[in-house]
Amino acid sequence: MKFSSATLVTLALILAASMVISLGVGAVSIAPARVVQILLHPGDPSLEATETTIVWNLRLVRVLLAALIGAALGSAGAGFQGLFRNPLADPFVIGASTGAAAGATLAIVLGLSGTLIGLDPVSLCALAGAVATVAAVYVIASIGNETPTLSLLLTGVAVSSLMGAIVSLMMFLHDEKLVTIFGWLMGSFSGRGWATLRSAAPLILAAIGMLWLTARSLDALTFGEESATSLGLRLTRVRGTVVVAASLATAAAVAAAGVIGFIGLIAPHIARRFVGAQHALVIPASALTGALLLVLADDVARSVAAPSELPVGIITALLGCPFFLFLLVKRRREFGTG
Repeated sequence: MKFSSATLVTLALILAASMVISLGVGAVSIAPARVVQILLHPGDPSLEATETTIVWNLRLVRVLLAALIGAALGSAGAGFQGLFRNPLADPFVIGASTGAAAGATLAIVLGLSGTLIGLDPVSLCALAGAVATVAAVYVIASIGNETPTLSLLLTGVAVSSLMGAIVSLMMFLHDEKLVTIFGWLMGSFSGRGWATLRSAAPLILAAIGMLWLTARSLDALTFGEESATSLGLRLTRVRGTVVVAASLATAAAVAAAGVIGFIGLIAPHIARRFVGAQHALVIPASALTGALLLVLADDVARSVAAPSELPVGIITALLGCPFFLFLLVKRRREFGTG
């Protein structure tokens, strides 16, 4: 336990160092030492005003948001993988992603404007779409007072397909909006400001806290639902809490930055390599690992084609697809030899 706790501290320090380095990455490169000086002494007259403006007004909020979104997706992935006892599960497994995509696409097509609670209409509709879709999945999957895990998973796949079809239909009928819709669906931190960060942070931090509180229950589920029930675990309550918390984290993340895939799939696997299988450690380690991965992915997105910028969702897909295929092949080999 001491070693695992020390690992969490090490991950946090690596994340902090990466965020400092990230503040200097972009079309205008700034050395890490100078970034630290700008952060500690923003009013120092010896500092260049341009660099200070870039760090404080442009990059700081972006790096903080990338870390927050990565933490949300990483912890949500750990929650869903623990709940479904499936290493291939990710935060979008029960429809949060496609529900958000449908909501955002509707807002773009309708040309909605204005702000509410610091969110623009696209982000607000994405959040509402994700929450509504997950709620629908949970209600449809429920049988009496029970919500079987397999039923929840299959219903999520079906509803996700339906939402995806609706998005495709709206894109076909409103092809003049394709560029805007695709830009949002590929995920990006471009143009996001402090209002977005302030709106997303409370939801995401609360969701991560809720997931961490279910850690012992997720540990019990590792041995199967029958064993967990024999230990006195109330499965319906646990499923509901994990689904609500993980979906809330995912919905807030998607609403803030668009659809960013694979972070929630990769981060828990890396985290378990360092801290073991106990969810009290896996969940915070997944949050830190997800934050680190997304901060680094955003660095690549900002610098690989500078001064132009790639959507960060493209970078995570290029990273995540091979990882997913590796896991799939590994599972097949284990199943074949079992």
